[in-house]
Amino acid sequence: MKIGLIGAGRMGFTLGRHLSDFAKSHAEMLCVEGFYSRNPESAREAARFTGTKYYEDMETLVQACDTIFLTVPDGQIANVAEEIATSSVCLDGKTMIHTSGALSSRIFSGMGSRVSGYSIHPIYAVNSKTDSYIHFQDCYMTIEGEGTKTQELICLFEKMGHTIRQISADQKAKYHASAVFASNLVIGLYKMGTTLLSECGFTPEEAEHALMPLFANNAENMEHFGCEKALTGPVSRGDVATVEKHLQALDGDAREVYRLLSKQLCNADSQAIQTILDMKE
Repeated sequence: MKIGLIGAGRMGFTLGRHLSDFAKSHAEMLCVEGFYSRNPESAREAARFTGTKYYEDMETLVQACDTIFLTVPDGQIANVAEEIATSSVCLDGKTMIHTSGALSSRIFSGMGSRVSGYSIHPIYAVNSKTDSYIHFQDCYMTIEGEGTKTQELICLFEKMGHTIRQISADQKAKYHASAVFASNLVIGLYKMGTTLLSECGFTPEEAEHALMPLFANNAENMEHFGCEKALTGPVSRGDVATVEKHLQALDGDAREVYRLLSKQLCNADSQAIQTILDMKE
């Protein structure tokens, strides 16, 4: 498998380094040829970082590889795919893969049956060009698509240490929303918490520092013990009075978010709290 990457942002750097490091000891399975980007310096930097090549034009990279990863922003995937489809390069037997969590492989439908099209997405927060690859092998991956290379790709990522699950194109939006709940929206909740603490006299900086140990310890407990055993607070102990006080102290979006998320924490033993939470006003 000869792999090329189009796009040299955080995902391109991370996936490219992950693949190229694996290729050093598994040359019989794959070779990472290199990068193309509309920003030449980014592609050169990515090539240096991964020990691969820099390509000056996209067609040359596509011609040189049998497997192409589009590690570009979601809004650019369709345009890049169309540009490849209308190029002079023979695409017969090639595999096209994008790394969007929300978009499906149907975006490659214009290339017809001559191409195996997939979306492969890591359930992982890629926030750094140069550091995110370090623990990348620990993440779950999902693959979606109906090409001829499915089992080969699953086998590759499993050998790289990933658990990889196959999903359908119709599941992509809900799948990606689940990742947003567990990642981006958690940050939104944390921001809401610091705002409430600032209303109690803390400076914004103090509020962030005060809540961070609580946040980090809770995340660690969820990792080691699971959500149910990690849960603390008034809902977990059936403390109706405290939940009532919280609802009285909050208003607007904060009150509604508290109410809706607390309902997610209720179980069969939380009927009294559930009744209070069902009262919107």
